[in-house]
Amino acid sequence: MSKVALPAVLLGALFSLQPVAQAQTNRLIIQDGNNALSNEQARQEKEQWDDTHRLRNKVNTRVEKDFDKADRAVDTRDACDQSLNVNAYWEPNTLRCLDRRTGRPVAP
Repeated sequence: MSKVALPAVLLGALFSLQPVAQAQTNRLIIQDGNNALSNEQARQEKEQWDDTHRLRNKVNTRVEKDFDKADRAVDTRDACDQSLNVNAYWEPNTLRCLDRRTGRPVAP
């Protein structure tokens, strides 16, 4: 081959190459109604539901404890007010029945 023919052959081979085929990859293939995207979404929703459920249980437990505390305080106040101990008085800030002389809690 001559010195002029070689670059011409190489140049011709370069332009004769076919462009590389490109395919779109944004297709979603669903098999049996399941796919990785819906599985991940379902997992995230379940995790969110579990977290919300746990938080709701904590809030409900706290509300129940506060209610029980207030309910016991009402019963204790009634018993303190009806006590035969003349030195017993009800302290509304601490929700306790205290002795006037010592300031210590007394059993009504």
